[in-house]
Amino acid sequence: AAGIPVKERVKVSQNWRHGRCRRETVLKWKCNLMPWMELDGEYLYLSQAENIQAYHLCAEGTGLQCHPQAIFSGHQEDVCRFVLVNSHIVSGGGDGSIVLHKIHGSYSIKFSAHEQEVNCVDFQGGLIVSGSRDRTAKVWSLSAGRVGQCLHTVQTEDRVWSIAISPLLSSFVTGTACCGHTSPLRIWDLESGQLLTCLGTDFHRGAGVLDVFYETPSLLLSCGYDTYIRYWDIRTSARKCVQEWEEPHDSALYCIRSDKNHMIASGSSYYGVVRLWDKRQTRCLQSFHLSSPTSSPVYCLRFSTTHLYAALASALHVLDFTAS
Repeated sequence: AAGIPVKERVKVSQNWRHGRCRRETVLKWKCNLMPWMELDGEYLYLSQAENIQAYHLCAEGTGLQCHPQAIFSGHQEDVCRFVLVNSHIVSGGGDGSIVLHKIHGSYSIKFSAHEQEVNCVDFQGGLIVSGSRDRTAKVWSLSAGRVGQCLHTVQTEDRVWSIAISPLLSSFVTGTACCGHTSPLRIWDLESGQLLTCLGTDFHRGAGVLDVFYETPSLLLSCGYDTYIRYWDIRTSARKCVQEWEEPHDSALYCIRSDKNHMIASGSSYYGVVRLWDKRQTRCLQSFHLSSPTSSPVYCLRFSTTHLYAALASALHVLDFTAS
């Protein structure tokens, strides 16, 4: 799954808020994967099969180097998701394990976490939360003397696809497959593991939540199989979201991100479609089709003020929105 030389396609120059990019850089690999990625300003970290690779971002926004500067390993099967927090990488894998790497050093820890694949993880305040296909979410300690100790096991009664810790470090949210009669979005107390809130009341069977993103302790974005982006304000109501946007081509939404202001980016399940949204409008600002003619979901995306990064089954696309 090693990267091959980077290809570039020059496009029309415009500002990114107008939805047009000056340059698209494509980093390809030879086999189909379900990649995930994180950014830290200097490096882009990308999961490829059982490894996480660090690619150096080139100076002056000219793309990224096509060969990894570092490789983080430890899983026996594919990395499902990982997070980058305080110079640490925490990953969950198809082997049911969680691996913790310290980026600048050889320190790493691996422990068995779930009976089936770990679909999602988050890491804040010395605690890891994980969600699995085995229909549980777990809270893990990283404090001295208790590293890898399970503090709570939450029986979600459904496969967990997404998870996130609240910025207040008091609770966490799970997004599940919605195959039962409970809400796919639930908030749990981080200290006790008890259920605090169910979000929404009218979900269709199979409307699983594939990604969640906290903007603030009370503002939460979600997306998934039912083709909607939903914006929740936990202060006002847990029963109904305050805003929602529908994917116009009826595609499931695999991932979502916002700038914590007005801009949202979403990744669709078909033909690598990335859409840019403005919360003040009901329709998307612009869309990009990144995988024609071969269809692929956008498994993960990240963006800065000048660039957008989208990971597909066989390529990473970097869109440059800087003015010429």
